[in-house]
Amino acid sequence: MIRTMTIEDYEGVYGLWMSIRGFAMRSIDDSREGVSRFLRRNPGISVVAEEEGRIVGAILCGHDGRRGCMYHVCVHEDYRMQGMGRAMVVFAMEALKREHISKVSLIAFTENDVGNAFWKRIGWTRREDLNYYDFVLDEDNIVAFNR
Repeated sequence: MIRTMTIEDYEGVYGLWMSIRGFAMRSIDDSREGVSRFLRRNPGISVVAEEEGRIVGAILCGHDGRRGCMYHVCVHEDYRMQGMGRAMVVFAMEALKREHISKVSLIAFTENDVGNAFWKRIGWTRREDLNYYDFVLDEDNIVAFNR
């Protein structure tokens, strides 16, 4: 079942994130408080996939009034290649359309072969005409990669 993510899904979503090898998480942004803040700012746009009461897919999705962005798009490895990722993306994009958002972006790590193949397969375009920059405002927001 594909449905809107709520903060009550946090433990299941966090468990999913922790199960995915190579997944990067931030100590503050991906905490319960950080995700709660994101969901309050972007109500009804993030999505989970649930099978037999277990969260097996998730997308944090929001917008700034101009452009949508998807974060932490993931499907548990046992449920990949079944259309679940595509269904979640469609769900999130329809929610963005209702908000009158006409363009969506996402970031996929270059070493994420599975993710990059998925985005190419469902028709997303890889941009090569720009550089992506970050500036850290809070040094306590530590990034950790699951091994």
